Amino acid sequence: MKQTKPSKPDYAVYVVEGEGDKAHWTKIGSSWSHRDGEGRNITLTALSLTGRLTVRKPKAERGDQ
Repeated sequence: MKQTKPSKPDYAVYVVEGEGDKAHWTKIGSSWSHRDGEGRNITLTALSLTGRLTVRKPKAERGDQ
């Protein structure tokens, strides 16, 4: 089944290196939820060899701009 992406992603994908106040966040992609709510499509513009991936709501939706 072909999934179509809405114009705005549901989530942003970041690679996070470090911990706490010294953590460095780099946005590397976006994520769209499947229509049935059972999964998501993730598009990455980069891959990280270190750090961890974190998926978060876009800042505009979180209200912390």
